[in-house]
This record gives sequence, C-alpha cells and structure tokens, in this order.
Amino acid sequence: MIKKIVQKRWTKWLLFTIGGLILICVCFYASIYFGFWGKLPNKEELSSLKQAEATQVLDKDGHLIGKYYIYDRQPITYEELPQHLIDALVATEDARFYEHDGVDNKSLLRVFFKTILLQDKSSGGGSTITLQLAKNLFGRKKYTIFSTVINKLKESFVAKRIEEIYSKQEIITLYFNTVPFPDNTYGIESASQKFFNKPTHQLTLSESATLIGSLKANHSYNPRLFPERSQLRRDVVLQQMTKYNYVSSNRSNQTMSQPIKIDYQHFNHDLGLAPYFREEVKKELAKILEKHKKPDSSIYDIYNDGLIVYTTMDYKMQSLAEDAMKEHMQVLQSNYEKSYGSSAPWKDNKKLAENAIKNLKIYKTYKEQGLTEKQITDSLSIKKDIELFEWNGNITKKISSVDSLQHYLKFLNTGMIAIDPKTGAVRTYLGGIDYRYFKYDHVSQSERQVGSIFKPFVYTAAIENGMKPCTYFSAKEITYTNLKNWTPKNASEEEDPYLNFTLEKALSTSVNTIAVKVLNEVGIPKVVEQVKKLGITASLSEDPAMALGTDGIKLKELSGAYASYVNQGKSVKPYYISRVEDKNGNLIASFEPEVSEIPAYNEYTRQVLLEMMKSTIDEGTATRLRTSYKLENAIAGKTGTTQDNKDGWFVAITPNLVSITWVGNDNYNIGFKTTALGQGANTALPIFAKLYQKMNQDPIFDPITKSKFEEISEEVLKDIDCKPEKRDNFLKRLFGKKKKKKKFGKA
Repeated sequence: MIKKIVQKRWTKWLLFTIGGLILICVCFYASIYFGFWGKLPNKEELSSLKQAEATQVLDKDGHLIGKYYIYDRQPITYEELPQHLIDALVATEDARFYEHDGVDNKSLLRVFFKTILLQDKSSGGGSTITLQLAKNLFGRKKYTIFSTVINKLKESFVAKRIEEIYSKQEIITLYFNTVPFPDNTYGIESASQKFFNKPTHQLTLSESATLIGSLKANHSYNPRLFPERSQLRRDVVLQQMTKYNYVSSNRSNQTMSQPIKIDYQHFNHDLGLAPYFREEVKKELAKILEKHKKPDSSIYDIYNDGLIVYTTMDYKMQSLAEDAMKEHMQVLQSNYEKSYGSSAPWKDNKKLAENAIKNLKIYKTYKEQGLTEKQITDSLSIKKDIELFEWNGNITKKISSVDSLQHYLKFLNTGMIAIDPKTGAVRTYLGGIDYRYFKYDHVSQSERQVGSIFKPFVYTAAIENGMKPCTYFSAKEITYTNLKNWTPKNASEEEDPYLNFTLEKALSTSVNTIAVKVLNEVGIPKVVEQVKKLGITASLSEDPAMALGTDGIKLKELSGAYASYVNQGKSVKPYYISRVEDKNGNLIASFEPEVSEIPAYNEYTRQVLLEMMKSTIDEGTATRLRTSYKLENAIAGKTGTTQDNKDGWFVAITPNLVSITWVGNDNYNIGFKTTALGQGANTALPIFAKLYQKMNQDPIFDPITKSKFEEISEEVLKDIDCKPEKRDNFLKRLFGKKKKKKKFGKA
C-alpha cells in the first residue's frame, strides 16, 4: 500500500516536473516568438530587405578600380551566378535545400543523435542556407543566458518567414549577396573581384569551389593567407559535388589536380590601383552629392547606398604607369642616396630634422596641450615597433617617432597626370610613390616651382604678340641693375659666347638667359595674360624671374594648359568623373568636358610652339627619349629643373595624350646633389618613357601611340626655316676669341 502511494507520488511529481519543463519550454519558445528577447522582423520588413552596399568606382570601360564602403558588398542577380557555384553551395552547405521550409528537421535530428549524443563531429551540422541567411541579415546578440539557443530559435523563425516570402532562387541570391567571405568581404561579387579579379559569372569550377570552401572558416581557409589549406578545403567541396551528382568524378578529379591561382585585388582605401585618384574622386563625389538628393529628398550615403561612379581613368594605362613609376623611382632613390653617401642632409642636418618635427601633427597637438619642448621630445623619443616603407620591401623596427621622421626625410616622391587633350579626361594619376606612407597628393595639392616647363608659355606670348620664330637672342649673361644686380645664369656656359640663338634653339636647349630676355621683350603683363588664358589660376610673381619658373603651379592645371597645343589652342579642365548612378542604374549626375570656348592663342602660334617642343625631343634636352629609350613616337615636350636641383619636371605632348611628371623630395630643403642626377631628363622623363615603352607593346593603345601630329602650314614651315644660331662677329672682333666651354642648358 505504502509502496503504491510512493509510486503515485513519484509518478505525480515526475509528471508535474515534465509538465513544468514543457510549460517552461513553451513559454520560453513563445517569449522568443513574441519578441521578448528582441523583436523579430515581420513579413513586411523581410519583403523590403535593405543591406548596406559599397559604392563602386569604375574606369572608363567599366572595369572596377575601387570601392567606398563600411562593408564590402556588391550585389548581383541570380542570372549572374554560374550554376556550378550554386551547386557547390548546396552540395556543401545544405544538400536538402530544395526540400525543406527553411529548417531541416531531419538534419536537426541527425545533429541531436549523432553529433550531440554520439559525439560524432563528422556527421555535419544542421544549419541550412536559409538559417545562415537569417544570421547574415540580422546578426546575433549576446544574452546573459542561453545565447546560442535564443539566437538559433530566432533564426529558425526568421528562416521560415523568409521561405514563405521568397522563392528558392531569391533565397540563393540573397544569400550570395550577404554571406561574408575572407578579408572583410561581403557577397560573392566582391569576393570574386577581390580574389580572382573577375565578375562572378566568369568564375571557373575551381574558383567557385575555393570561395564556397572558405565559408566554413573565413580566416582559416583564406586562399590568400593559406593557399594549401584552402586547396584542401576546395577539394572537399568538389567531393561533395560529386557525391550529390553535380559534377562527374572525372571533372572533379581533373579540377582537384589544378592548383589554386588567385589574382588578388586590394579595394581598401590605402592599397590597390590608383589610391590617390580614388581619394580625389571621393572628394569630388561628396561635392556632387551635396547638390543631388534622392527622390525622397534624403541625402545619398557614399558608403552604404551602392552608388556606381564612372570615372575617366584607363585601368590598364594606370597599371602600366604605376609599374613604370616603381621601376624608375626605386633605381633613382638608390642613386640619390649613393650620391650623398655618409654626408646626407637627412642624417647630418639637425636643424632640418628639428624643423620637420615641428611640422608634425602630433607635435602641434602636444604644443596645444601645453607640453614643454623637453616633454614633447621625450614623448616623441619613445621607441615602438613601426613598419617602415622601403623600395626593397617594408621593414619593421623598434624606433621612435623622431627616428621614423628621419627615415622618411630621405625619400624622393613623384606626381604624374596624363589626360586626353581634347576633353581633359584624366587617364592616369600618380599622386605619390605609396599612399600608405605618403598621403600628400602631388597632383591635386602640391604647388612646386615649375622651372623651365614655364618657358613655353613665355615663348607662346612672344609669338602671339608678333615676335618671329627666327628672332635671335644672345645667350650671354646680363646683370639687371634695376633688379638688385640680378644675373640669371644658365646651367652651364655656351659652346661659343659669340653665337645668337633662335627661339626654337633657345627653348629646346632650355637657355635661362634667353628666356628672361624674351620675357622682357614681350612684357610681363602679356605673359601673365597669356598664362591666365591657358586656364592657370595660380598666383604669379610677375617679375623677370618668372620666366625661369619660380612660381608654383599644380600639375592638374599645367596639364590642362599644355593640352591646348594639340587642341586647337584651347585649354581644358581635367576631370575625373563622367557620371554617377544609383544602385539601380538611375542617373544621378553626368558631366561633359570643360573645354575653353576661345583659343588662348592663334593657330600660327600653336604650330610654331609645337614645332619648338618637338625639337626638345629630337635635338634638345629630352633627346634620351630617342637615344636611350628608343621611342619613335610622335612626341613634343619640355624638361624642367629648378634652382639647386630641387624639382625635376617633364612634359610630354602627343596627339592624343598629354602628361606632366614631377619628381623631388617632399622636404623642399633637400635637393639633388648634382644637376646630372637631378635634372628633369633624369628624374621625371624616365617615368613617361617607361610608360610609353609599355604602351607601345600593347595594340590596345595604338590610337595613342601610333597617332601623328597634323601637317604644319607652309607659312610656319617657311618661318621656322632659319639657322638655329648665328655668329656675332662684331663682338668677336671687339673682345677677341675665347676658349670653348661646356654646352649650356640642362635637361
């Protein structure tokens, strides 16, 4: 009897316990369903899913060159997904995808019995593609207790709702557009572009399997970091595809025998193609979007709205330009350091380093905080591990901020812009040698002294105002007593002091003394007026030294001015963006070339100056284009070198491309040790030369490299047909014959 009573009590207690547990589970389940642990998205919200999308920056032919994003995501449609990519996903992540309603109950039972009870980790997981999509879309939260269970149940509710709203194809598309891949990349299109440099629809079976394989563990199976491990995981994906009859054994085995070959593209801000250009485009885009609002009057978000920015850049030409720059600057930097040896100013000149330190942002911050000089020095002297730029490969050293600054004082930098002279469309843009370590942009920000590349503007004003091409000037130095006895000098003295030179000879060999004489002859106001007509807005000194390029002008403005010599005398305004669209392809803004309506000078002047600058290439300071680099293309141009070899310049004019290149040290107190090393023909010219050599090898650039200058008029041919120099016998008789000296001019 007692036994029966006890049994009844135990049975009742057990039933109550089970009932209580069931009630607790039901209440817990209901609490999640009704949003006690966080509101679940309803069907309306799920029907209008909106994800942050990266803004794409495309070149003139639609090639992706960069992105602006918080999350690197670039959506595509189902039709753009290759079938083998879809099959790889289903075979690996959710073999019963087309059979369940978002939650695969059979897989969950398998997980419970095999994985949990029997501890068989090889039995697989129970997560479906739809469950993973729910997780990708809404993330997971941390709770004080039962975080995993709560998140899993929330995802199952969301997954079922997703399945009720979307078709399987739509779910696949949503999944591929939101799933995270290695290197902080979201969505298959971004991953395809980043790891294989191609759109998703061009992925091979091996590439698709590689990316799908990385989903198991983004870091561990990153093909960039761990190629061998990634290849093993790829092979697992291929085996799964064979298991579920998506590919044949032969094709699977053949693919597994191939190594993974990635073509990695950096789309983050500091790396990748044209980082200086992308930064400038971003600034321009921000200004554009201030004037253009969404249809609902809200503001566009560069980082989240998936805008499409079509630029004027030529992807391939930019790649070649960057390669040419690196090839040359690495060698030039080495020669530069060797020329100074142990007496380099960045090592010996303490005042130079001290002044540089005072220009540091951190120094100014400390100063504003009221720290003493000693406290600032102590703070900047603390040593820590710092990665340093070196052409032969970056190095990490334990050094102080002061040491780091001294390290960077030695580096030469560069700026280069190349434009279509008919429109001003920017084709290449090099703001510096490496954006990670040198943020200052030498195309859009820098105003370095332009040296001899200003001289063509002086000669243009002279011809435009009636001076004949065969006008002769002596290269003899003159002291200008009205200018505090200023005596402009040539880089080296002329062969014969009794020779007078034509304008063409004087310009092509870059004679300083004659440039000043021509300026004085035509008059400073007319030269200034001519420069302004060319679209240059920089403030000019308006004194005779102006003829030697003592003023600073931005590369961007210089390129637009020089374009006039192959654009009917009309200057252009360089521009970067041709149009901007929203993510659906709707036009937000478009831009037409800004070409001056009125020529800056007449056709006669244009042809004469172009012939003079052709002579610079064929017979003057830039002949190494012909002799050293063997370029036979139609090229005109001008070299330039400023005082104490601080700046090297080269202007290259071809019928369909105009480029300006500058080379120098960011710190203006440091120049080249010798003119032989620092002249523009040695510092800046080789970057253009190497670029053109590379372009000559690719038929795609034939419209540029094989273009010819138009025939010049009979009048111009006649007027420039004069002896390049003539002897002044009167001076010779008066002063007697002198010893021959070095050839004048510097490249």
